Amino acid sequence: MTTQRVIDSDTHVDETNATWEYMTVEEEAHKPTIRFDPSPDPGSPGRPYWLVDGQRQRRPDRNDSTSRTTAETRELIDVEARLRHMDELGTDVQVIYPTLFITDPAPRPEVELSLTRSYNRWLADRCAVAKGRLRWICVPPLKNMEAALEELRFAKDHGACGVLKKGDEEAGHWPSDPYFFPLYEEAERLDMPICFHTGTGAAESIGDTSFFNRKAPVINGVWSLLVHSVPSRFPKLRLGCIEAGAAWVPMMVHALRRDAQRFDQASNDVQRSRYEVADNLFKANNIYVACLMDDNLPMVLQYVGADNLLAGSDYSHNDSSQEHKFLRILEERASQGEIPQDAVRKIVYDNPKSFYAL
Repeated sequence: MTTQRVIDSDTHVDETNATWEYMTVEEEAHKPTIRFDPSPDPGSPGRPYWLVDGQRQRRPDRNDSTSRTTAETRELIDVEARLRHMDELGTDVQVIYPTLFITDPAPRPEVELSLTRSYNRWLADRCAVAKGRLRWICVPPLKNMEAALEELRFAKDHGACGVLKKGDEEAGHWPSDPYFFPLYEEAERLDMPICFHTGTGAAESIGDTSFFNRKAPVINGVWSLLVHSVPSRFPKLRLGCIEAGAAWVPMMVHALRRDAQRFDQASNDVQRSRYEVADNLFKANNIYVACLMDDNLPMVLQYVGADNLLAGSDYSHNDSSQEHKFLRILEERASQGEIPQDAVRKIVYDNPKSFYAL
């Protein structure tokens, strides 16, 4: 049995009706409600969804078997039950991301503010019971920057260890837009990383565009900040790429280097670099990447380095990123000589401890 300590860098909570009980009386009209699609079986309800400000939003219909969780653990109804499951999995600390807020839940700023404020307070209270074993990611109301900064300060004081950010257009602005500089400045001051998690600033979408509305924004968020030299403005700010894997890293580094020194066919000269591409691009810019267990880690390590990789189980979500046994898989790959032995400890504990300032 391994004695390796483990920080799970990417877990989730499913929002429930209790999530919205922290709204004020004036905000009652903004409360999401659970609705159901018509069911062909008269004896059972159809698939659930959230109705938020008159618009339909996805609410997952989890199966205990495929998600390998229960409603009590994935909705934090029973915090002690989740902690016991963590013990079974060999996990010391889980970092919790939302589910509803992976996409933009509400176009109206006042509704977004009500939702995020209530969510942050609900999750702060639920995680406080865990005495440090459950840490969480703040969801800022980015359509109202002043309120967003207030939420960061509240979150920091109540156990949050990161800030959720979309990698594509959010609140009408792209990640490199100076609109977000106050967010980055405050996150840097509070020692909270900016976390580009799989998802989109657009409304929920399905079908053939799902990759571009979920995985691609994470990659775009990092690209956008690097090509505009935003990390150099905030040298102590940490950036994370969560749940998009790491297979894209070599492609990005190659593209950035080509783009930074474009060849001028007419003069046969190399143009002046528009931005600097460091040898260890990710470490130089405080960028951490959560890898998948079947990524080509020997190659990824050449680009990211063992000090900037993370791993997570995607706890409660039953999609292609779910991997409850990530520690065992990494240990097996290390024992086969694919990755260095000390990389395992760094990926599952040292790096998330540094990234989330735990």
